[in-house]
Amino acid sequence: MKTVYSASNISLVSIFQSILEAGGISCWIKNGFLSAGMGEIPPIECWPLLCVDDEDFEQAKLLVEDALSEKELASWRCDSCREDIEGQFTECWKCGKSRNPADG
Repeated sequence: MKTVYSASNISLVSIFQSILEAGGISCWIKNGFLSAGMGEIPPIECWPLLCVDDEDFEQAKLLVEDALSEKELASWRCDSCREDIEGQFTECWKCGKSRNPADG
């Protein structure tokens, strides 16, 4: 068993668990409920750990690194009101028009 990812937030670890499972890698979360021990145990020792079998570690590590290095989506300009919108949004916050698929 090897730890491939750890974070202070169980939600983040769960996201990476889903990524690995979608990639066909069996994994599990260790220390998922240990946060209740914080104070008696140092906080970092209570962080949830995403674990895989030794033979899956290299492939799992690559999937995690790939997910962590996702490039930021390019911003776009609304065709209707010309407002600049951050790349993760698909609708204009100002006028509600959907992003033009040609914008990426």
